[in-house]
Amino acid sequence: MKDLLFATTNKGKLAELSALTSGLPVRILSLRDTAAIEVEEDAPDFAGNALKKARAYFDALGIAVLADDTGLCVDALNGAPGIRSARYGGVPEGILDDAAARYRANNERLLREMAGIPAERRTAHFQTDICFLIPGRPPMFFEGRVDGVILEAPRGENGFGYDPLFEASGLGKTLAELTREEKNRISHRARAFAKLRPELLNWALDKLPQID
Repeated sequence: MKDLLFATTNKGKLAELSALTSGLPVRILSLRDTAAIEVEEDAPDFAGNALKKARAYFDALGIAVLADDTGLCVDALNGAPGIRSARYGGVPEGILDDAAARYRANNERLLREMAGIPAERRTAHFQTDICFLIPGRPPMFFEGRVDGVILEAPRGENGFGYDPLFEASGLGKTLAELTREEKNRISHRARAFAKLRPELLNWALDKLPQID
């Protein structure tokens, strides 16, 4: 079994990843298992921020790293909060912080910004970019996306972040109204991970093709 560091302290993300890696011969480590590193997420896109996080921990620890950057992109707000999704409400993202205050502030600001916008213009999508970095290989990137709309009030008690405000297209439910199993079938992170999983399995079983 190989160790794989997932470069996040977000308990929700860790729970999702643990479920998504079930059955794979890997042991998931988090930043709660190692010294955390401050990484300035100042890249212009999700993939760039995922790479910065993965590279920082790979260089420091020399082990395989998964890092993601995920955000909510709202069409009526010209793609905001986008790469600033975690800090949209003005509460900084700490290394080992309690995320509840941040989520609340983020959702409150989103509702203020969306006030008065009609239903047909409340379209949005969640996007996840995952960077998988292992010794001897260039970075590998995997993207997932789920479309939906922003509601005028939260619904649901599950999930985290913006999930209570985001109704996924075709479901009639917010991500916070889904069970973990349901969310792990349709979420942006699940879709990115579905693309990653074959590479992760090949790595864990030492079956990745050789690079000349």
